[in-house]
Order: sequence, then C-alpha cells, then structure tokens
Amino acid sequence: MGHEVCLSGPRASAVSQLASIYSNSNNNASNNLGNNPPKPQLISKNISILPINGLRHQKLKASELESATRKLWRKADAVCFDVDSTVCQAIDELAHYLGKGQEVAACTHLAMGGNMTFREALAIRLNLMKPNRQQLEQYVQTHPIRLTPGIADLIAELRRKNVDVYLVSGGFRSIIKPVAELLNIDPNEPTSDSGSKHVGKAGVCGLLKTKKSYNTLIMVGDGATDAEACPPADAFIGFGGNQVRESVKKLSDWYVHDFKTLMEELAVSQEEEL
Repeated sequence: MGHEVCLSGPRASAVSQLASIYSNSNNNASNNLGNNPPKPQLISKNISILPINGLRHQKLKASELESATRKLWRKADAVCFDVDSTVCQAIDELAHYLGKGQEVAACTHLAMGGNMTFREALAIRLNLMKPNRQQLEQYVQTHPIRLTPGIADLIAELRRKNVDVYLVSGGFRSIIKPVAELLNIDPNEPTSDSGSKHVGKAGVCGLLKTKKSYNTLIMVGDGATDAEACPPADAFIGFGGNQVRESVKKLSDWYVHDFKTLMEELAVSQEEEL
C-alpha cells in the first residue's frame, strides 16, 4: 500500500495545504518492486481521530526506548516514510537548480530543527523559490530522482512481510510523483482534505490508524515535523542518512543513519520466528 501527502499545485501557499492520500490495496500485493501494484482505493477523510500515546509518553530510559522501538519496528503492520531528505533529496536540490540553494537550505535547517512550523517554513521556501510549472517539469526531466541508498530494498522487504508502506510529504506533487513511481506506489487516485485537522503528518497517521485499524504504525523521517506524527504513530524513527539533525535525535525513539540498519532489524524478527 502506498500513500502521499502533497500541496495543491506548485505554488501553494502555507494556508492552502492539500493533504492527498494515495492508496493501493495491500491485498494480494506484489512481494517485490518489479511488479505493478494493484489499483488504488480511496480512504475517507471524515474520520474522528482517537488519542493514541506513543512510546515517549511511557517515560522510558533511552536504552529502553530504543529497545522497545526496535520491537515495534519488527512487528509493525504499517510504516510511513517522509520523502524529502529521507526517501530522497528534493527541495534543497530544486532550490540549487533555481539559484536559491543557500537561502532555502538555511530555512530548511530552521524548520527541521523545530524553530518554525512546517507551514511557516513552507511559505518562506516557496516565496524564495517561486517555481512555475514549467520550471518544475524541466527540473524533473533534467534531474532524475536519486533514491536514498537502501530504501527500495527496504520497501520491498516490508511488502514481502505484508507491511503497508506510505509516503507522507508536504512537497511538490510533480517531484513526489516520480519518487512514488520508482517505488511502484501509484499516485493517480488522490483523496483530498484541504485545511482540516487531518492536514499534517500527525493527522494522516491518526487517520490511517483509525481507518485501517493498524496495531502498530511507525513514522520514519529526518525532521521535527516527522517527530510530531508520534503520537498518533506508535513510534518515531529518526533518519540521518542524508541530514543529521541533533534536535531530531533528541525527539527520536530510535535514530538510524542508514536503511541497512532497519533491514537488519527486520531480519532479527525472521530469526526469532525460526
């Protein structure tokens, strides 16, 4: 199963955020990334979100928290991945292409460090770049998306274990779409929810848990906005494979520097089953 949360159009303002969830059923899903996923199904937006406490509310010691998160990772039935600086590098590379690299990188650093809200940072970055549709299309055509090493294999393994996989992002639709396609996540059937309480990664994770009745949903990402998804996500795994943010380390239930570590942890669950 794959999903994506986007903004409405290439120049969406911070107050016009569009949360679009793309879903394809995991029933009879392919066990590898080489086959086409089944047709997507829509997820309703009119769902109340129940309060769910994550691991950090249990006041565990650091070592206990990581151990508990590893166990949750091994038994997760759904995983949400942030896109930019987690699954791939996107916004900062686009900014360099537009000649606004330094300014946008500084804003991204502040946002991911928790010094401003996602919407504030988004508005500033969009105002700095001001890309039009033609520029976005040219960028995608001339700069093929480079996935973070190990993500394709990790998603393939999660699918093999019948874990539902989601992409959750506030980025540009035209950039996220090729990422989804590289991972065989179908981005063609959106359900939109503009401006409601479900906007944002916490809202999406809560909606998914409520609608799909997941026992264990994990959020994986590089920034403070990803950490904010827990709760309702059951745990937040911080990712430092592209950008290491010390402030995010402190917010993480478990912090990893590559996807190989997460793959190896999945193998532990297989050994326990033998």
